[in-house]
Amino acid sequence: MKTSYELRYAASPADARNYDTNRLRHDFLIDGLFAPDEVNMVYSMYDRMVVGGAMPVGETLKLEAIDPLKAQWFTERREIGVFNVGEGPGTVRVGDEIFELGYKEALYIGRGERDVEFASASKDRPAKFYFNSATAHVAYPCRRVTKQDAIILQMGELATSNERTINRMIVGEVLPTCQLQMGMTELAHGSVWNTMPAHVHSRRMEAYFYFELPEGHAACHLMGEPEETRHLWLKNENAVLSPEWSIHSAAATHNYTFIWGMAGENLDYNDQDFFKITDLK
Repeated sequence: MKTSYELRYAASPADARNYDTNRLRHDFLIDGLFAPDEVNMVYSMYDRMVVGGAMPVGETLKLEAIDPLKAQWFTERREIGVFNVGEGPGTVRVGDEIFELGYKEALYIGRGERDVEFASASKDRPAKFYFNSATAHVAYPCRRVTKQDAIILQMGELATSNERTINRMIVGEVLPTCQLQMGMTELAHGSVWNTMPAHVHSRRMEAYFYFELPEGHAACHLMGEPEETRHLWLKNENAVLSPEWSIHSAAATHNYTFIWGMAGENLDYNDQDFFKITDLK
């Protein structure tokens, strides 16, 4: 197996106003999370969030403690949220516990001194494990979470091209966490907009992972300050870091699904500052 990581440093909104396309993509876009028998990660200075992907095909992959953690185990001072976004089912071993994850099923892993390993049920239809990790001060129990366990919200409508289902899965109403919150938003057929009106929440950052976007299609991720917006064009299985000062919204040439993960000092999902659509610039 192979483990790769890179560091991403936080940017001031005043500086980001002057970034060109290449600089925006370098600082905020995450590509290449999934490669056979590799674990790939980005360690972000936004609330010390780690965004990663593991794709076990011919072997079991261990989640190694990368150098910036200065720890013996990845989970020594961290909690993790994992989603299986691959074609086939897989397992996540956390110490002596084994959790089976099907497509779009999630797992919360609490802080603890133990190994984490990813495996696929079949190398012909490998699982793909997308994960976010945040620092943790308390050890909460590990738990598998399906959409049946989620807090489900139906939002938007087809007339405005934003009919969508929000599955709040790793959130306080479902299970305890230190600061990590994660969920999955699925857009209905014929809908392409998400999170509109746009919002910010200065008390926490986010990471977004876009998938179920067919070949030949792309999503336009909107970011930046409400009065100084920017955009990034994304392909399937790209992720984006979203600073606390940035809006999040997106539109694509096809409906899609995205996983959102948050870290920071506030666990209230509804703690958001909205902006009128007509006030965006």
